[in-house]
Amino acid sequence: MPFRLLCITAHPDDESAAFGGALMMAHHEGVETYLLCLTDGQAAHYRGQAADCAELGQLRRAELEAACAVLGITDFEVMHYPDGELLKQDIHAMTGAIVERIRRLRPQVILTFGGDGNVNLHRDHTVTFMAATAAFHWAARDIYFPEQLERGLTPYAPQKLYYLSTPFITVRDKPELASLPRVPYSLTLKLSEAIADKKTEAFAKHGSQAGVLDRVRDFIEKSKLEERYLLAAAPEQIEAGSDAGLFAGVRPD
Repeated sequence: MPFRLLCITAHPDDESAAFGGALMMAHHEGVETYLLCLTDGQAAHYRGQAADCAELGQLRRAELEAACAVLGITDFEVMHYPDGELLKQDIHAMTGAIVERIRRLRPQVILTFGGDGNVNLHRDHTVTFMAATAAFHWAARDIYFPEQLERGLTPYAPQKLYYLSTPFITVRDKPELASLPRVPYSLTLKLSEAIADKKTEAFAKHGSQAGVLDRVRDFIEKSKLEERYLLAAAPEQIEAGSDAGLFAGVRPD
C-alpha cells in the first residue's frame, strides 16, 4: 500500500498557503494525501462577492475543491465547526472527530499548525494544533473514544507528527507582533520552481481571499522555495535535527 499523509487545517486556503509544497511533493512521490479542514471560513475578513456568511462558506468550499485539484490531494473533508470560534467548542469532541478520521484514513504522517498560530497567529490555528496533537497521540489507544471501535474502527498509531514553522509573521494592522517568538524548525523542504508556482496557483484558486494574497505576496516571494517543519513525534526517540524527510524512517503498514 502507498504511504498516506493527513494535513489538518482550520480554514480553506491554509492547505495551499501553508502546506502546499509538502502536499505536492508527497503527491509526486506517489503518497496518498488527505486534507481535513475544520471550518469553511465564513468569518473571513475578505468576502469576495458573497452576500452573507452561508454564501461565503459555499464559495470557499468550492474554492478549496479547485485548490485541492491543483495540489493533487487524494481526498478532502470540510467539517462544520464555526470559523473564528474553535476555542469556544468542545475540544474533547473535536479531538474525537479527528481521531475518527485518523483511524479511518490511517496516515503514517500528519501535518498541522504550530502552537503559535503560525503566519497570522490565528487562534483557530492554535486550537487546531491542540486537537490534532492530542488526536495523533490518542488514536492508537483503545481507552479513547471506544465507541468508534464499536462501530468497526480499530486503533491506529501514526508514525510522525510535524508542526508548520512559518518563515514570517504578519498580522493585519498589527506590525508590532511580527517579532514574537515562533515555532522553530527541524526540517526544511526545498521546493522546485515548478512546485512553488503550483502552490501559488492553488492559493490563487481561493479568489475570495485575493486580498490576503496581495497583502502577503512580498513575504511569500522571499520564502517561496522553502517550507519548514518541526518534527514533534517519530517512531523512535531521535534527534529532531537528524530527520531527513517527511517519510524518512516511516514503516509501511
